[in-house]
Amino acid sequence: MFNDFSEILKEFLKKLLSSRLVILSVVFVGLYAILGMRLFKLQIIEGEQFQENYMAKTEKKISLTGTRGNIYDRNGNVLAYNKLSYNVTLQDNGDYKRSNDRNRMLLELVRILNRHGESVEGDFSIGYDSSGEMIFTTTSETARRRFLSDYYGLKKTDELDDAEGKYPSDVTAREVFDDRVKYYGLDQLKDDNGAPIEFTDEEALGIINIRYTMGLTAYRKYESTTIASDVSKETMTDILENSGNLKGVEIEESTIRVYNDSVYFAPIIGYIGKVWDDELEKLRETNPDYELTDLVGKTGIEASMETELQGKKGSQTMYVDSMGRILEVVKRTEPEAGHDIYLTLDRDLQIGVYHILEQQLAGIITDKLVNRDLDDNDYKKAANIPIPVKDVYYQLINNNVLDLSAFSAPEASQTEKNIYAKYSQSREQILAQIRSELTDGSARKMVDLPEDMFAYMQYIYTLLSERQIIKTDKIDQESDTYKAWKDDSISLRDYLYDGIAESWIDTTKLKIESRYSDADSIYRTIVEYVLDDLQNDAAFTKKIFRYLVNNGTVSGKELCLALYDQNILAYDENEVRMLEAGGDEYAFQFIRKKISDIEITPAQLALDPCSASAVITDVNTGEVRALVTYPSYDNNKFSGTVDAEYYNKLNNDQSLPLFNNATQAQKAPGSTFKPIIAVAALEEGVIGLNDTVNCTGIYKEISPALRCWIYPGQHGPLDVVHGIQNSCNVFFSEMGHRLSMDENGNYSPEFGIEKIRKYASLFGLDETSGIEIAEREPQMTTEKPEASSIGQGKNSYSNVQLSRYITAVANKGTVFKLSLLDKMTDSQENLLEDFTPEVRSVIDVKDSTWNAVHTGMRRVISDGSARKIFSDLEVDIAGKTGTAEEIKNGHRINHAFFVSFAPYQNPEIAVTVNIPYGYSSSNAATAAKNIYRFYYGYTDLNYILNNSALNSSNVEIGD
Repeated sequence: MFNDFSEILKEFLKKLLSSRLVILSVVFVGLYAILGMRLFKLQIIEGEQFQENYMAKTEKKISLTGTRGNIYDRNGNVLAYNKLSYNVTLQDNGDYKRSNDRNRMLLELVRILNRHGESVEGDFSIGYDSSGEMIFTTTSETARRRFLSDYYGLKKTDELDDAEGKYPSDVTAREVFDDRVKYYGLDQLKDDNGAPIEFTDEEALGIINIRYTMGLTAYRKYESTTIASDVSKETMTDILENSGNLKGVEIEESTIRVYNDSVYFAPIIGYIGKVWDDELEKLRETNPDYELTDLVGKTGIEASMETELQGKKGSQTMYVDSMGRILEVVKRTEPEAGHDIYLTLDRDLQIGVYHILEQQLAGIITDKLVNRDLDDNDYKKAANIPIPVKDVYYQLINNNVLDLSAFSAPEASQTEKNIYAKYSQSREQILAQIRSELTDGSARKMVDLPEDMFAYMQYIYTLLSERQIIKTDKIDQESDTYKAWKDDSISLRDYLYDGIAESWIDTTKLKIESRYSDADSIYRTIVEYVLDDLQNDAAFTKKIFRYLVNNGTVSGKELCLALYDQNILAYDENEVRMLEAGGDEYAFQFIRKKISDIEITPAQLALDPCSASAVITDVNTGEVRALVTYPSYDNNKFSGTVDAEYYNKLNNDQSLPLFNNATQAQKAPGSTFKPIIAVAALEEGVIGLNDTVNCTGIYKEISPALRCWIYPGQHGPLDVVHGIQNSCNVFFSEMGHRLSMDENGNYSPEFGIEKIRKYASLFGLDETSGIEIAEREPQMTTEKPEASSIGQGKNSYSNVQLSRYITAVANKGTVFKLSLLDKMTDSQENLLEDFTPEVRSVIDVKDSTWNAVHTGMRRVISDGSARKIFSDLEVDIAGKTGTAEEIKNGHRINHAFFVSFAPYQNPEIAVTVNIPYGYSSSNAATAAKNIYRFYYGYTDLNYILNNSALNSSNVEIGD
């Protein structure tokens, strides 16, 4: 039976194996087995890896920024370069799903940075001033509006202040901050147990700054955002030790822009910062590679040579995952370094001239300083107005040399506490007096108020006007009330009541609940508004100190001691003891010596004068050897990210350190303009070389008559050479008058002005000088040919524009487009371009005209009123002094000018000096003399750096 079964099985297998269907089945079974094994490997063994690759592998291309080119002086001294640094960066990798978790991480990061004195950098333009008030940190109103438009998510600043009031521009920094606190959920910040986490406003501001900045580039998650630059090793260590709690935070190698000798070159070189939208659009017109995250030149050479310095970007193509993590770099093109720029400036010359100007200013101040109050007789002659020492003491407070907040600090010295106690007591009395004056029905007229109360009332009026509570544009200036206000014959109380009646008081600013409030209710609201505001008004506090110093309540001795308490002066035990023991006269001599030794600088005092400028050009090439403005600032504080506190300090500094006095300060040129008139008169044939004009001391051909500086004396007959030598106003007024005679002999002021403008234009005074940094447009005169011919009228030029003109005089007619650029090389020092100043025009006048002008300018120095200044100068120079009035019969001091060239026989350089409110041109001439001595090697930089105040010139200059 078993055998039968075996036979049957064999027969079955034989038939089965011979069947095509069976073979096909076996094949399919095998294939399915292989497929199953492959699927098992793909899905089980390698499934996670393949899933990640499939789901997240995205190709991205990023740009790589090249190293910015360096900037050098003409001798190869480095002025701007890139320093290796380490930055804290943050990338949103999606590790924090909840806003609370993200905020907690950022709070820890901010606290680490604060612990090590690092600053969070970003685009949220809000910070603190020195008094702790929250402010906008933008560098201009335009920039503030640009920030607000970004903050609101608008495309253009024009969309601000819309009709619906959704995008107001008059919001305060605090209001914007408070809004972001809520927007980012910081007011709901809690720990793991759900308890609220406390933090300071400064910490919140850091978090907001980070989140706001990252939000601007949220569409580029694969790129990190820089949170802090150039951090210390301690900061890096702290961050790395806490990296487990700081997901997405990294330390990256980078560079920062560094400026050597910054205070001397900042106004010329400028600084770099984050690009703005409108800048980006313009830059992309020449180079489409610019991006919103780029740092670009904002001012100066950094801006004008931006595309050359920036270099060429590289690129990197890579695969990233969905969180932005780099998986693989597939292609990389290295960036190219920017070109190096060499300036025509000489580093040592620039530094030396800066200190010469500072020393000259210090000399003027110490010479004019007196230990008494002034009376009307002191103001009779602008060149002799003294500086009362009380003004110096007050400026220590008014210009923020002393920190008022330190007077009330717990760690304040006894001297500071005494000052604060006097101030506090006086403040309460003053506020009570102001309340009484504002609410008394029989309030005194302004003219009847004591000096201090008059000033307080004027301050209140200005405050209400600035807050637009008083709508000055709606006041009827023909009304009796307005006229009474202008001549001080009405009280502020009565004047404001009149404003309520005449509706030029804007009650909407006062938050009055009822729109039907009567005049008394509105006025009471104004009074309370004012008194409440004055409680914390820093400017009003300074106003109080003005009179505390004036009346001796706060003494100069106390303020001088406070200079030591606040480390403004290096502590000297002997000097402190002498100050404590001395009286008013000792304090006067003390502060005078500190100014003379430039331990207290003219810039800190911000008195007249506190600023100056000098320009030195090569007269044969048009290259600028030095372009100096005093005072200046440290552009390292603006590099990459603006130091908000430092910027605010500069912006409130009354000496205006951000203002370039060489290129932006425009004044009437005074008598420095007379050589142009001499050229015009000779070339137009209104006078011959041997013709004379008789100076009687006063020019009566026009009304009102013009006096010569020598009046009531007279010069007598003068030709052109002696007219220049003596700077005779009568002579040059007559030249202006003659130039105004048309071909028919008729007098036409318009015709004369046309001639004067023609010759001013020939010397380039109708346009900017050509230098590669920002410069104000010059203003040629438009009226009064006689006054214009002596440098008054509507003439207004900057120092660099006068420098261009006198350069053309020195070389006898070649008008250059002045230049600060010497050459450009690549990073390997290969020459790419040798910059040569362009010749703008050549003035075609007779040699005899040039010779007459040169001789006259030489005689100013050798035989004129300036000879006492230059008698011991080792170099023969030619020059022209100039004194320009700011306000006739006013209390402001005259401006001082001096233009010159040397050597006289074969001119090489031109030197121009301008000292606003410099008393007399003799002071500008004295500064120029010391510049020539330095330039030609009769003094050296070490001598200048260790020198103190230069003597103020008492030479009476006739101009």
